[in-house]
Amino acid sequence: MKSIPNHTEQDNRAENIVLTARDGYQLSAYRYAAHGEIKGNLIMAGATGVRQLFYRRFAEHAARRGFNVLTLDYRGIGESRPATLKGFHMSYLDWAYQDLAAAVDLLGQESLPLYWVGHSFGGHALGLLPNHDRIAACYSLGSGAGWSGWMPKTEAIKVRLLWTFILPVIVSWKGYMAWSLLGMGDDLPLGVYRDWKRWCTFPHYYFDDPDMAHVSERYAEVRTPCVFATSVDDPWAPPRSRDAFAKGYRNAPLVTRDLQPRHGDEPIGHMGYFRANAQPLWDEILQWLLRHSPKAAQS
Repeated sequence: MKSIPNHTEQDNRAENIVLTARDGYQLSAYRYAAHGEIKGNLIMAGATGVRQLFYRRFAEHAARRGFNVLTLDYRGIGESRPATLKGFHMSYLDWAYQDLAAAVDLLGQESLPLYWVGHSFGGHALGLLPNHDRIAACYSLGSGAGWSGWMPKTEAIKVRLLWTFILPVIVSWKGYMAWSLLGMGDDLPLGVYRDWKRWCTFPHYYFDDPDMAHVSERYAEVRTPCVFATSVDDPWAPPRSRDAFAKGYRNAPLVTRDLQPRHGDEPIGHMGYFRANAQPLWDEILQWLLRHSPKAAQS
């Protein structure tokens, strides 16, 4: 066990634990203990290629507000990465089916309401979970369909160049998606690259993939109250991309929210939801989750 360095004295030190995925893979995770009265457990489900330490400030903030928070590095990235990604075999969906499902198994066995905050892929993953029924409420940020046609024109051109010319060369050279060479995130296993590239060719992501027909029915089973929020200046998941994906949760009580950067603030983009100046948004998220706790629903 170890603690994350550079915390202020008022913050609980996070406990580094080994989270065993459903298939036995060993994952690095951090548990942030709630301050004072415990209001619930919360899983922070991160974005593709984003290490869990990026969400540390949010996790600490939620812990100060009374939530036990779990963050994790999915297999293949961050502290859950093997010695080499070359030859490392996995499916993109393993992050949901095996890794995040294990996080739900761990926290869901406790007698506290379990909440979900997703960033990008983390909002996708809720509908893939085999145990999504344990989640009391979900708040997703920046989750979209991934198709470049939904993006602003300049960003769409960049993304098409990446998928068509730049990333194939890098993957052929390295044997995996060496994302870090471009300064765009953590390196990704070959299986994640192949799945992601394929699904981003479809306007509704994997819902349009003939080989993924089973996914639609899995999402239809979700009844968890959800908010899917995205910033109007998010180049990868603007509101229309979010809407194209979120319709997959067709039987869930789901609302969408368009976020506007505050005057004088830096753009939110795709990553600003979890930067230090986003604390007012974090409080809104946590308050919404508590309003949808099982106890609140009974009152």
